[in-house]
Amino acid sequence: MQTAKSGDTVLINYVVKTGDGQVVGNTGQQGPQAVTIGGDQIFPQIQDALTGMEVGGETSVTIEAANAFGPRREEMIVEIPRANLPAEPEPQPGMQLSAQQQDGNTVNMVITKVGPEAITADGNHPLASQDLTFDLKLTEIQAAA
Repeated sequence: MQTAKSGDTVLINYVVKTGDGQVVGNTGQQGPQAVTIGGDQIFPQIQDALTGMEVGGETSVTIEAANAFGPRREEMIVEIPRANLPAEPEPQPGMQLSAQQQDGNTVNMVITKVGPEAITADGNHPLASQDLTFDLKLTEIQAAA
């Protein structure tokens, strides 16, 4: 039977859960996702788990927070004067915004607090500091050319 190897594109179904069991992502609605093993599209631990797997194979992979989205960093929580924001739309908690860092990179942020003079925004990834478990099922292997 064919097994997945580096360079193959595989179709997988997955469910992602945090350490407390909360489901934070899955392929339920969009169907299997294509991933090229060795293509650096996914966490290396998942690539390793898929390598050697056969169609229909299932496994679970836990990735510690440090190797997933890292720890929460307090310096990623910033106050932004409302004068630095566009007038519309009115900022609301939960809204997303993009900001340019001093090094020129863009960071996506979520507004967590709105005050009369400033807002507070968090640039940490929503899953920062979370261990993640991926329940994987390989549904198809498209062999490398």
